[in-house]
Amino acid sequence: MKAKKIVKILAMVLVMLMMLMTATNVLALSPSDISTTSTNADPEIQSFGGKILSAITTAGIILSVIVLAVLGIKYMLGSAEEKAEYKKTLMPYLVGAVFIFAASTIANIVYNFVVTP
Repeated sequence: MKAKKIVKILAMVLVMLMMLMTATNVLALSPSDISTTSTNADPEIQSFGGKILSAITTAGIILSVIVLAVLGIKYMLGSAEEKAEYKKTLMPYLVGAVFIFAASTIANIVYNFVVTP
């Protein structure tokens, strides 16, 4: 009983975090938009790393939206047993989606912490 309560609380926290992460305008920035004042890194490496980060983040977001759509359709069309099974797969999906959406924000924070003096 206590474990179910903890799982519900964690699910609500994860949903709130996901909404907060998507509500920020950091997701609209690409690493090439960030101007640095002083750095010793090669600009070509920074540009290449920014392109890779943007591509991975974009692919992850697109993939997570597609998986959510497929799970939603299967949930709506499934029987009671299938709905219970989809509810079990929803929690790992939500955790993964939060990590995907938060990845660019976390990378940007780490980048600003390391590069900015």
